[in-house]
Amino acid sequence: MKLKYTIGLFTLLLACLGIKAQETAINKNSFSAINLSYPGLEKVNKLYQATQYDDAAKELLNYYRNRKTVKHPEFNVGDEARFRGKDIGKANQVKADNALEHKFQPQKGYGYYDYGADINWDFWPVKDNEVRWQLHRVTWWQPMGMAYRSSGDEKYAKEWIFQFRDWARKNPLGKSKENDSYAWRPLEVSERIQSLPGTFNLFVSSPNFTPAFLLEFLNLFNKQADYITKNYSEEGNHLLFEAQRVLGSGSIFPELKLASVWRKSGIEVLNREIKKQVYPDGMQWELSPTYHVASIDIFLKAYNSAKLAGAEKEFPESYVKTIENMVVATANMSFPDYNNPMFGDSWPIEKASRIKAFAAWSKTFPANEEIKYFATDGKEGALPNYLSHGLTTAGFYTFRNGWNDKSTVMILKASPPGEFHAQPDNGTFELWVKGRYFTPDAGCYLYSGDAEINKKRDWYRQTKVHSTLTLDNQNMVITKAQQNKWETGKNLDILTYTNPSYAELNHQRTILFVDQKYFLIIDQAIGKATGNLGVHFQLKEDSKPVFDQTKNKVYTTYADGNNLLIQSLNADKVTLIEEAGKVSYVYAKEMPRPAFVFEKTKKDNGMQKFVSIVYPYDGNNVPEIAIKENTGNDYEKGYLNLTLTIDGKKSELKTSIK
Repeated sequence: MKLKYTIGLFTLLLACLGIKAQETAINKNSFSAINLSYPGLEKVNKLYQATQYDDAAKELLNYYRNRKTVKHPEFNVGDEARFRGKDIGKANQVKADNALEHKFQPQKGYGYYDYGADINWDFWPVKDNEVRWQLHRVTWWQPMGMAYRSSGDEKYAKEWIFQFRDWARKNPLGKSKENDSYAWRPLEVSERIQSLPGTFNLFVSSPNFTPAFLLEFLNLFNKQADYITKNYSEEGNHLLFEAQRVLGSGSIFPELKLASVWRKSGIEVLNREIKKQVYPDGMQWELSPTYHVASIDIFLKAYNSAKLAGAEKEFPESYVKTIENMVVATANMSFPDYNNPMFGDSWPIEKASRIKAFAAWSKTFPANEEIKYFATDGKEGALPNYLSHGLTTAGFYTFRNGWNDKSTVMILKASPPGEFHAQPDNGTFELWVKGRYFTPDAGCYLYSGDAEINKKRDWYRQTKVHSTLTLDNQNMVITKAQQNKWETGKNLDILTYTNPSYAELNHQRTILFVDQKYFLIIDQAIGKATGNLGVHFQLKEDSKPVFDQTKNKVYTTYADGNNLLIQSLNADKVTLIEEAGKVSYVYAKEMPRPAFVFEKTKKDNGMQKFVSIVYPYDGNNVPEIAIKENTGNDYEKGYLNLTLTIDGKKSELKTSIK
């Protein structure tokens, strides 16, 4: 072990001293990936034809150091002066400096790990697949380039060149099936070919960036981009990412022979997939708000890459219109703080970050006043001319009484299957009132890995840790919910849907948003199945709720008076039980939070119902609420005739819910 470590230090020392021990001899084959007939490469071609390969490589490097015809979105050759001495941000500086010591953070949910002086690309410190996969995204290379451009310190350039060569040498395609499964997984390859052009531009002016290294870089880049076109993922956001990045590769390096092939391939995939993966209501079919927004950026980046190559007309008008619909859908399923619910492997974002995204989208769609409104945080543009709104194909329903931070907003999911990111959670919802998330979704915590990691992920996928109905606490079938009614009005919004949750048991849930103030939830378990029924709820980790088993109600105790009451209004016997609850707002981080369930037993073929009220209120006096069923009230037939008494004040609720 000591000898191996010494050899690694010697290799690192060579790199730091700038010794070109790893340089590959330049020959005719070194130029095999390059279209030497490309405009601007005339001098390179002339030297190549004269078999002056070293001089041709020098001229090619000179071409890239002075290239002005291709613009990168962030980093371009020649603008070094703009960045010299500028702060690159603490996080980027830490990544860059740690990388000098081979301390990498593959996945942001974990810390930095030491991969050794002789970099061990097989090191798997946490048996989470994301750590092993994302190591090969080499996300610290671009921060190293940023640190180099800011400081001018050649240690960053020397080390990056060393690491690039080290990765290439130790992770060749075909090394082993296992190594290919993470180092050459198409998504990871696409991540590399997306970041490498910017990194290339950041380092290409360095005196340590030699003609020989240039050809090594271009040939490996060519191999990776071409590999993806032959190994696309089957579907989903992975396929979208890969196609967009292949298209981008063909636009950012048009001098490569396969550039036009890559552009054509990416455009063909994206034109096909945008029709397949985006529902008519604008929602991406994985039904994860986070990946929905990522898909918007994928489609737009692809369109802008096509513009760079003058190929934007290969995207039809419908392509751009679909992206616009996706942006509007994002606004419709947003809370006033710009966050989306944490359904389907989603997580919270900073408001400033989402406003920045809307601002970028608004540049593409300047005539859309709604997008402009969200891009400017309400300073310009116009709000939609409605409040509650349904993305009815995707099954995302938003109840709202306003768009500002004083509003009440509930977003409920009653959807078709959503592929990998879907959870068995139809009926779950998040409630936001006056700036507070009262019922955040559980999140996802982890993605995949060994048995222990998968067990932790599976906990967050359980139906019983979502705000919906279960039978014997089992997971519901991930299937399509059938909308029975969706109707909005001035004083009453109604959603009724039916979900075939279990064998011989349908769950029919009705949500009524009454007087733009509170929610009445009616759950009906319909079918032959018998067993223990439960309607589950979860609360925010800091809510400090009181559990009143006598009156079957739970209420929060926030000192600011912005509180929530959840109460069972059943006339028959229902039991209130506290449950173990957890929530994950950040990958690989979790915390306990309150959770509870209203339970009863289903003993025969008859329908069983739960009637619950979700009531936001101000102050510390908990409302007294009762319900009375009037003549003609029939839950099974869908006729409501109820009298609600809230703190002595009666109100009639008479409507059809089907």
